[in-house]
Amino acid sequence: MKYVIIGNSIVAAGCIEGIRKIDNENEIIVISQEPYHIYSRPLISYWLSGKINEEKIYYRPWDYYEKYRVKPILGRKVERVDFDKKKLYLDNNDEIYYDKLLIATGGKPFIPNILGLAKKNVFTFIKFDDVKAIDKAICPGAKAVVVGGGLSGLKAAEALIKRGCEVTVIELAERILGSILDDEGAKLVQNELEKYGIKFVLKNSVIEILGEERVEKIKLQTQEEIPADLVIFSIGVVPNVDIFKDTPLKINRGIIVNTKMETNIPDVYAAGDVVEAFDLILEEKRVIPILPNAYIQGEVAGINMAGGDFEYEGSFPINSIGFFDIHMMTGGIVNPKEDCEVLKRLERDRKIYRKICLKDGRILGFIFINSFDRTGMIVDLMKNKVDVSGFKERLLLDNFGFLDLPKEVRREKIWRV
Repeated sequence: MKYVIIGNSIVAAGCIEGIRKIDNENEIIVISQEPYHIYSRPLISYWLSGKINEEKIYYRPWDYYEKYRVKPILGRKVERVDFDKKKLYLDNNDEIYYDKLLIATGGKPFIPNILGLAKKNVFTFIKFDDVKAIDKAICPGAKAVVVGGGLSGLKAAEALIKRGCEVTVIELAERILGSILDDEGAKLVQNELEKYGIKFVLKNSVIEILGEERVEKIKLQTQEEIPADLVIFSIGVVPNVDIFKDTPLKINRGIIVNTKMETNIPDVYAAGDVVEAFDLILEEKRVIPILPNAYIQGEVAGINMAGGDFEYEGSFPINSIGFFDIHMMTGGIVNPKEDCEVLKRLERDRKIYRKICLKDGRILGFIFINSFDRTGMIVDLMKNKVDVSGFKERLLLDNFGFLDLPKEVRREKIWRV
């Protein structure tokens, strides 16, 4: 038996560890275009800011591959997969045979098709090599334009400010963090970021990058021009499925998998940001690019690849992130389009915001800013679809806890007795 994993992210770690729970003998091969040991992509902004050194960015110790008897093939790209022959073809003409295959190719950055992308000092912000290149291009006083006001874009902006750059964020939507915050929450965070010097241009987009060989300016949809020494595109990611598009693999937006992380092709599994998996709140399959989900999906795939029988129950988006002195946790649906009950508590002077969205007494989503103790309980109530009608107002309290729950809920839903 030969297990092959395409990708070397946290999904790969989950898969390796899942396989080794059942099979301690057979060969595992990990192939990655990147030359690095398993590392944390969410930590690249902290490396760029100088908060952590390179040693801190890696998920697993240096003897990880040896300990788990893994053969890493790093710095090599999979060019093609022949599912009939069970072969992978690499960019150095090597051919790798597999018995069981996991596709963990993750996401790739979305970059708009605009003029000037080929100029020097135009970057994306998703890989370790991206921030290493940015690190070489910046110096105190450098004018940086970040295109995208989502999580990744704002972490890039925060890192650049800490490195002494002048930062402008361009966002097409009318607010930052549009997928995880509402108007009140976004304004609270934006005000805090502006205090540290980040400038925002909302409801606008970049249509051209100007300069001779390197970036000198960017032109906006409104025809305004902004000086820039570098431009970072961090608009979002899309599933990295390019090499599978002309194959029998079933792909919608992401690769379609079942609860065992199996694709429509025998002996081929997929997990992480490249798949569409079940959303417990929306009750449908979609891409949920959240790190904890990626590990769990990888582990489920690994157990099943090795002959086990395990299922991925589904999840929903949960984000925990901070910028400077403002921190937040959000989950589920925070901007419901349908008729929902919304509970809010906003204290601007303390930079505290709590919002709960309910439907038929069940929690659909939440936003907690600078007040998120015991958020795990909220997540548990969401996962178990507990009717919170009888104690919903208490959900807005800073110290909401077990004693706020009715006795029957504590017994039947929390303690499971």
